[in-house]
Amino acid sequence: MAFNRAKFSRSSSSSSSGSLLSKLPLWVLRFLQFIFAITVIGLYAQDLRAAHKAGKYSDNKWGYAVAVGVIGAVSSLLLAWPRLTMWGWGWDLVVFILFTALFGLFGKMFIHERAEGLNGVKRMKNAVWIDLINMLLWFVTAIYGMIMFFFFRGSRSLHTGRAAV
Repeated sequence: MAFNRAKFSRSSSSSSSGSLLSKLPLWVLRFLQFIFAITVIGLYAQDLRAAHKAGKYSDNKWGYAVAVGVIGAVSSLLLAWPRLTMWGWGWDLVVFILFTALFGLFGKMFIHERAEGLNGVKRMKNAVWIDLINMLLWFVTAIYGMIMFFFFRGSRSLHTGRAAV
């Protein structure tokens, strides 16, 4: 059974913005991405601030984690616009890869670590699972964006509107 793409494409007379109900799942996902990205910034920046206050060396791994959190937070706000989601799925994949690397980096360091009474280790173990949640959220929005891009982008050419795409 072949997939009929024309059945799912928009007609030229329909609204490009869609209904509010169709945007709601995207906005919920982007809101969760923003909240969890801010959480990543907070969890990892604590150690950077403590090292700075003590005049000690701050590890680049924690700087990378904060940078990925900032990229995730800003991207989730910018990509909450539905038209950008359709075209921004490539950036969703990039942020997904960044969070995958972050999860792998800190997961290797802290998942098997025993946190017996050490609050810092407990916090970092929790941060690893927040990284995993972020990774999965960005994967879901990347797949959603790909689906929107390849199946729902319309059925007419860009310049003249006469040719079927």
